[in-house]
Amino acid sequence: MFDCRFDLADADAGGRRYTEGHIPGAAYLHLNIDLSGPVDAGRTGRHPLPERAAFESLLTRHGVTPETQVVAYDDTGGMFAARLWWMVRWTGHAAVAVLDGGYQAWLEREGTHAASDSVGPPSVPTPVSMQRLREHAGRWTLVDARASDRFHGENETIDPVAGHIAGALNAPFQGNLGDDGRFLEPVALQRRFDALLADEEGKPVVCYCGSGVTAAHNVLAMVHAGRPEPALYPGSWSEWITDPGNPVAT
Repeated sequence: MFDCRFDLADADAGGRRYTEGHIPGAAYLHLNIDLSGPVDAGRTGRHPLPERAAFESLLTRHGVTPETQVVAYDDTGGMFAARLWWMVRWTGHAAVAVLDGGYQAWLEREGTHAASDSVGPPSVPTPVSMQRLREHAGRWTLVDARASDRFHGENETIDPVAGHIAGALNAPFQGNLGDDGRFLEPVALQRRFDALLADEEGKPVVCYCGSGVTAAHNVLAMVHAGRPEPALYPGSWSEWITDPGNPVAT
């Protein structure tokens, strides 16, 4: 089990919370250190993927074998745990799930369960590059997981350029959760994404966000709903804006 608690405004907060209390046996993974590779300012996004071999070695050092059931949790509705869920499957390890309701649900000890089937789809998810997005412009449907105000460029609090990738649709990841912080039932998630993608004529879906973290939450929600798994653009908005020639909309 892995504790993925994190705070984008305070990179040390998750580690402090882990020290104060965590699920017995859980190891802490830091978003910036363990779940991301080196940031190259002006070239990468804020949370680029690490080398896959390096991440596989990290899992091995924590005792993950091909038979291990991996469970990820955080305290923000799966906001960061979904990143680990996607990355573990990226290595070809299918037995991974997100603890629905996270650390709070564990403390309550009532009705905790995985937000996705432990054994995911047989295919290994593949990250999409910025170059491929440009090559397939108009042929793929982009879904942005950020809050509506950031998507529309009204309140950019993190990145130096406001707006979204031209042509993208907005599905804030918080919409995958109920008022209790747990994932909506699959049928409700199915309705959500059916409505969002109704006019997209079945085009392949690519999820992105600010830096490739909350986008994985939408991937998880679509898989949980029984929809075809979308691709993930790990570089996301923070990488897209490193090239001034890329189309931006507000």
